[in-house]
Amino acid sequence: MPIIGEIIKRSVETVDRIFTNPDPKEAQQKVLENLLSKAKNTAFGKYYQFENMLKSTDIRASFAAEVPFFNYDQLREEWWQKVIDGGEDVTWPGKVKYFAVSSGTTSTKKHIPVTEEMLQSIRRAGMQQIKGIADFDLPATFFEKEILMFGSSTNLKEVNGHLEGEISGISASQIPYWFEGFYRPGKDISAIDDWDERVEALARESGNWDIGAISGIPSWIELMLKRVIAHHNAETIHDVWPNFQVYTSGGVAFEPYRKSFEKLCGKEITVIDTYLASEGYLATQLRKETDAMALITDNGVYFEFVHFTPENMNEDGSINPEAKVENIENVEEGKDYVLLISTVSGAWRYMIGDTITFTDKERAEIKITGRTKHFLNVVGSHLSVIQMNQAMEKLSEEFDCQIKEFTVAAVEEDDEYRHRWYLGVDCEKSLDENQIAERLDDLLKENNKNYKVARGKALKHIEVRIVTDEMFRKWTEDTKQKGGQVKVPRVMKAEDFKEWEAYVSEH
Repeated sequence: MPIIGEIIKRSVETVDRIFTNPDPKEAQQKVLENLLSKAKNTAFGKYYQFENMLKSTDIRASFAAEVPFFNYDQLREEWWQKVIDGGEDVTWPGKVKYFAVSSGTTSTKKHIPVTEEMLQSIRRAGMQQIKGIADFDLPATFFEKEILMFGSSTNLKEVNGHLEGEISGISASQIPYWFEGFYRPGKDISAIDDWDERVEALARESGNWDIGAISGIPSWIELMLKRVIAHHNAETIHDVWPNFQVYTSGGVAFEPYRKSFEKLCGKEITVIDTYLASEGYLATQLRKETDAMALITDNGVYFEFVHFTPENMNEDGSINPEAKVENIENVEEGKDYVLLISTVSGAWRYMIGDTITFTDKERAEIKITGRTKHFLNVVGSHLSVIQMNQAMEKLSEEFDCQIKEFTVAAVEEDDEYRHRWYLGVDCEKSLDENQIAERLDDLLKENNKNYKVARGKALKHIEVRIVTDEMFRKWTEDTKQKGGQVKVPRVMKAEDFKEWEAYVSEH
């Protein structure tokens, strides 16, 4: 057994034994107190009187009573625009050097401040993930292998005195020097702007690397793996990288891609889920017994939770100001919650847009159930993304195909509502759209009582249109951006859906 790998493995296992996971309540209390203390002299901190909150006998209650909820548009209009324009000490001490530009699930790009403290938080979360690897019984040789982190370009754009890029590119541009010997594809290739050119450069160098782990969004990693395999005229990725053992997934559910990944691999791999958003590294899978992720409760992010119900949400997707907020110790397993975060980047009671459910309250383990804007509830069906994903997995199994992508919208035609689904399928045989629509309808009725009621009332029709998964990929390339953090919206608004259908009809 290699000596260096054995030393590293034992070090990781020792760290895992020494540093146990903190009590979520105690950790979160400390995080909020630290956030308020550091930001009390900012414009935001003075406006909401953080100094007084810190003197309260119940800091969390005072914080919840005094600071309102913010979505991105509200926070940008009232505070972050000053930060983007170069203002100092606005919502966090100092001047912000980096901004994460999102380009995934909304039509308007967002600019999220990324402070030095947030970069440190992301690095610490990465170490938390490494600590969690101790639970996966990986051989000592794994710890000597290289790690391929393939996301957005690290060639950040300078705009008005700050640097912009996607969060994966910003994080990769800050790789510590001691990690550079393990990091692939390396600084030069990572800095190439064009995604296709970056993949080609990676494929040309791939034979020189000994990759043990890969990290990135499944749809783009799959494309990259196919290109590497083709470049070497290989059968599987393990013919090129025989020691590839761990894939760290994030951004979207991995399950729809599992079968296609298995086809690309010659050996079984370990898949570890992570929750790295533009706003921070929020959770990571720590146990092999579950694919749920543990919230990182002691790392510069304070979490709050609002039960995701119609009465707690406004028509525009924002949270009702009167909605009750739960702290981490008061949540209930199995309920859907809107996630609010306050962070070392100067986000305060910020609705990140994701909904989550707790699978293990004591361990603070969660699963992402969808997006607040991606619940299909126009006619009371109240479908979550996790229910949609489960239905897609079942359809893939029953119809012997791979449904890798999908989107749906509520369409009003002839004064009647219908759900129109587009399924991106990788399949060698032809599929009957009517049969799939009928089975999809049954699956959703079985698993969602609100949907079943809606089907008996306002929701009159279910339609399925089959397209190739390549259609979705081409659409993201042509209308958004290739690679990186780009994701397909599972539920589209009416105007976006019209543009999508026009694109499909033209291609």
